[in-house]
Amino acid sequence: MAMLSVKPGQRFTLPNWHTNSHLISADAERQRSASHQVRQEARALYNETNNQTKWDEHDNHTRLAERISSVNRWKETLDKCLADIDAEIDALAKVKEAAERALQAKNLPLDVSIECLTLRESRRAIDVVRDPVEEELHKEVKVIDKAKRELQQRVDEAFEQLCLLQEARQQLSCDHQRKMEALEIDRMCLSLNVNSPNISFKVNPTRVPDGSTALDEWEQNSQRNKEHAEAEIKASTELREATVLAIAQTNNELEAQRVATEFSLRKRIRDLERAYDELKWQEQNTLEEIAEMEEDIRRLEEGLRRKTKDLKVAHTRLETRTYRPHMELCRDQVQYGLTDEVHQLEGTIRALRQKLAESQDALDALFRQLHRIQTDTGYKANSLVLDNKCLDSRRKLVVPAEKFVPEVDTFNRAAN
Repeated sequence: MAMLSVKPGQRFTLPNWHTNSHLISADAERQRSASHQVRQEARALYNETNNQTKWDEHDNHTRLAERISSVNRWKETLDKCLADIDAEIDALAKVKEAAERALQAKNLPLDVSIECLTLRESRRAIDVVRDPVEEELHKEVKVIDKAKRELQQRVDEAFEQLCLLQEARQQLSCDHQRKMEALEIDRMCLSLNVNSPNISFKVNPTRVPDGSTALDEWEQNSQRNKEHAEAEIKASTELREATVLAIAQTNNELEAQRVATEFSLRKRIRDLERAYDELKWQEQNTLEEIAEMEEDIRRLEEGLRRKTKDLKVAHTRLETRTYRPHMELCRDQVQYGLTDEVHQLEGTIRALRQKLAESQDALDALFRQLHRIQTDTGYKANSLVLDNKCLDSRRKLVVPAEKFVPEVDTFNRAAN
């Protein structure tokens, strides 16, 4: 007879089975309840975190936009400062070039003044006088030297100020460049979203980078650069005004001195011309007086010769009458008359000889005076030539350089 096989293992009772079923159902209920609680909490957390993320993203988007706006305002401020400082650098450079040209232009008046002083050193004898022309020429040299020193100082100050402006511009330019880079970075950050292809996890992104500055420091740095640039622009503007004023003032002083010098020179030339004309007039009158004196001397000599002959006649008559015989040798009226005539002629001859000597002395004095006049006339003529050369040389100060061709380069300088 066949036997039923019995599986080995524990056998549970029916109550155990029911109990197990109830336990499973209870556990399922608890798990579903716990799952429902987790789901509700997860949904709440999801909604909360999603809202928080959206608000955080919105806030940071707004902050980025505001930061971009703030940096952009500073960039525009720096743009204006850069434009202002560039304009000031250009204006100061032009004024500096004008001062350098004015300084270079002072070489010609200085050369002319020295040339005039050198020319006037060729005056001779009594004409080597320290007259107002020489004083004005020395004063002109001093005025030119002073003008050159002042203009050179302005040129040096302008150069130093240009260096300061360039330094301030460099600071502005660096700050401006950094702000441009910061704007580009922040604008790129503003454009990022979850769909951007270049987003990824980074290592320790919340670290504080080395060299980070506080917002106040950032603001103060830009403000400091702006104020520094504005201060240098103000100093440069004042220097430009002072330099332009110095150029005008030195030009006015030099022009006034040039006019004074030329006035003295022309007055001196007129005085020399009058003195020269007076000497020529004196020379002519002296020559006429010499001619008349020589004629009078010839007349005196002729008269002396005649009186000598008359005296010889009277002497001969008297001597001849001494040979009258005996009683005829009487002292008659003829004898007295001839004797008186001899005395008269001798006195006349003495007077004529004395007057002839005086006339000869006067003639010698006239000749000496004529030589003195002619010598002084030569001095005056030489001085006139020199002063007229000075006046002609000073034409270079008023005739445009392209129209003036100097005849001789006295000091071996190139024509300015």
